[in-house]
Amino acid sequence: MAKDKPSKLKARSPRGFADRGPAELAATRTMLETIRKVYELYGFEALETPFVEYTDALGKFLPDQDRPNEGVFSFQDDDDQWLSLRYDLTAPLARHVAENFQDIAKPFRSYRAGWVFRNEKPGPGRFRQFMQFDADTVGAPTVAADAEICMMAADTLEALGIPRGDYVIKVNNRKVLDGVLEAIGLGGDENAGRRLTVLRAIDKFDKVGVEGVRDLLGEGRWENPEAKSGDFTKGAGLDERQINSLELFYLGYAQHPQELFMVARDAAADDDYSVLTDNGLTAFPSNSLQLATYLERFPEGHPAHEGFKELKAISDLVRAAGYGTNRIRMDVSVVRGLEYYTGPVFEAELTFEVKDEKDRPVRFGSVGGGGRYDGLVGRFRGEAVPATGFSIGVSRLASALSYLKEKDAAPDYGPVVVVVMDRDQSAHYMKLVGMLRQAGIRAEMYLGNPKNLGNQFKYADRRNSPCVVIQGSDERQAGTVQIKDLIEGAKAAAAITDNTEWRESRPAQFACAEAELVAKVREVLDHHGVPHGAALG
Repeated sequence: MAKDKPSKLKARSPRGFADRGPAELAATRTMLETIRKVYELYGFEALETPFVEYTDALGKFLPDQDRPNEGVFSFQDDDDQWLSLRYDLTAPLARHVAENFQDIAKPFRSYRAGWVFRNEKPGPGRFRQFMQFDADTVGAPTVAADAEICMMAADTLEALGIPRGDYVIKVNNRKVLDGVLEAIGLGGDENAGRRLTVLRAIDKFDKVGVEGVRDLLGEGRWENPEAKSGDFTKGAGLDERQINSLELFYLGYAQHPQELFMVARDAAADDDYSVLTDNGLTAFPSNSLQLATYLERFPEGHPAHEGFKELKAISDLVRAAGYGTNRIRMDVSVVRGLEYYTGPVFEAELTFEVKDEKDRPVRFGSVGGGGRYDGLVGRFRGEAVPATGFSIGVSRLASALSYLKEKDAAPDYGPVVVVVMDRDQSAHYMKLVGMLRQAGIRAEMYLGNPKNLGNQFKYADRRNSPCVVIQGSDERQAGTVQIKDLIEGAKAAAAITDNTEWRESRPAQFACAEAELVAKVREVLDHHGVPHGAALG
């Protein structure tokens, strides 16, 4: 009787998670270093917090609480304590500050970069694991801290190579939002849950459009509205009058972003302009004069009055520092879906267009955001602790930056490969590799089966190696090596049609003394603009 063969395990990655290759990792590493330099220029210092926190320390602030476990990956410790993977970098910071409150200098300025995890339904461009890079100021009640965060966000995007006019930092205030919601009958503690549902609905405008937001403000929305199928998200239950009022104030403005982007590109630093939407409503005030006018419409003590007052102060500060509305602009469409924001909220939006896989024009939209959260640290201390911060979505921004690269940008070349001609001479080949590495040149010895030389060259091609080093017994006895320039060889090969000519010409291959190996390889790399490092030691 034949034995049953063991079943073969299927190789598959979990939904919502992804592997990352060397090119993506290298681009991310470069981007993180650029962001770090800007953050440190502003006086922020590095901090690292664990991936795992006590669940109650993280709090329940996620915008998608209709998902399993309210959007958080959680598990129980051996002492029955609930632990969770962090869903952002702000809640762990609040815990760190509260735990070390007496020992840290305040205001406490820190930056953190790392992975965060959300137990949400994955989809196109929506991952369960993604990287953020945050900067926060804790202990500063003045809106000057918020203005500084906005200026730093603008400087960071430009340092990453995004031209002025291709981005805008948009600023709003949760107090203004509270005032508007109060005006339509959603004030008071009894409506706190509905207010949050409304804010999250408006925050999804970019994803679901006006009709989708109207559904979420009303009874709710199906994932596939036309077929009324898929997941159903319960709405805020507003009536038609309330929905229409919110559409006029928020969505009427948000429907015309291209008009605003055109103005942002053309605007000078004097800020003397306003934008009209198609329904005739004046868009959110863009300059200090308009902000002052809006202030007069609300009595002192009204949430919106305080909100506009803070926005006017931020506007005055950033303008005084030379940041015009083509870089930082007050904008009513900014909501931010997280519950813990208490004051100014910001969003970094890319305004340039790219083509999707169907050659349709699309915009990347938001690549980062943040705001003031004066109650988050206070949960641990029983008193309000002022705090404000900004978070960059690293993966999303990296994808956007890839579209800005020049089409003829230099390829990402791999290491120089030393091929193995004689199995018993591995130590000598490793010596050649060591000479290159000591000189700061990326290099490796072929570690596969050396029997077939053709396979070694195929390997070098797949690694995108700029050149290979060849040494057989004859070259070793003569103290020489052969260097094959694979880049130049590929160009020459395109012009050769005869196999005999190919074998006889050995295009772009030359000999040199073993002692000249490093210098000659450097010449090849420099000729093609392939970067290499300084000598070790």
